[in-house]
Amino acid sequence: MEILGLGTQVMECARVRQLLDEHADAFLRQVYTDREVRFCNAKRQTTEQYTALWAAKEAVFRALGTTWKRGMNWTDVEIFCDPGTPPHATVSGATRELMTARGANHVMLTLAFCRSFATATAIAGRAAGPPVPEDTALDD
Repeated sequence: MEILGLGTQVMECARVRQLLDEHADAFLRQVYTDREVRFCNAKRQTTEQYTALWAAKEAVFRALGTTWKRGMNWTDVEIFCDPGTPPHATVSGATRELMTARGANHVMLTLAFCRSFATATAIAGRAAGPPVPEDTALDD
C-alpha cells in the first residue's frame, strides 16, 4: 500500500462528557451514526468509547489532509470496532469525494483510551486493485 497521509488526534474524555451532558441528542446526531451510538451505549466505558470514535473521525480527516470543515459531516466517517477485527471505517459524502480526489482507497485505524484521554491514528493510502466502493469497509 502506498501511504498518502497520516492523521492523529488526542481528545479529552471530560470534554466529550460535557458535550454529552449539555447537548445530548443534538451532539450525538451531529457527530455519530445511529450504529455508533448503539455501539457506544452498549459499552461500560461509554464516554471513553464516544471520545475514541470522535478522535478516529478527526484522524481520518487529518490523514486526508484536512480537518472537519463546512460541507463535510462527522457522520461521513463511520467507525466500526467489531470484536476480533481491527477498527475500520466507511467513508461517504463530501469526505468520500475528498478521499477520491486525494487518490486514497484505503484507511487503516488504531484507537486507544484511558479514563482521561482517547487517541486515534489513521493512515490513508492507495491499495493495489480497484477502488473500494462507497460505504464498504476500507481496510478489507
